Amino acid sequence: MNIKQLTEIVKNKLKQNITCEKIEIQDKTFLHKNHKTNEKKKFHLKLIITSNYLKKKNKIESTKEIYKILENELKNYIHSIQISIT
Repeated sequence: MNIKQLTEIVKNKLKQNITCEKIEIQDKTFLHKNHKTNEKKKFHLKLIITSNYLKKKNKIESTKEIYKILENELKNYIHSIQISIT
């Protein structure tokens, strides 16, 4: 899987499961380039989600919900994830 495919899958899954006004996904994989645990087929994503639905929840609840939605991608394709909810 490449980064473009992964970002589309992540965006679609989030849109299908969470009420979002906007979702921006940034590739931050370069931040892990020289790490010993870096795997070439895994990516670092930054999610910037505008969602009144998620803002009503506390940070832990919203993060758990996102992790549950992206469970397969986190296991197989995502090395690291940053989540910003606005």
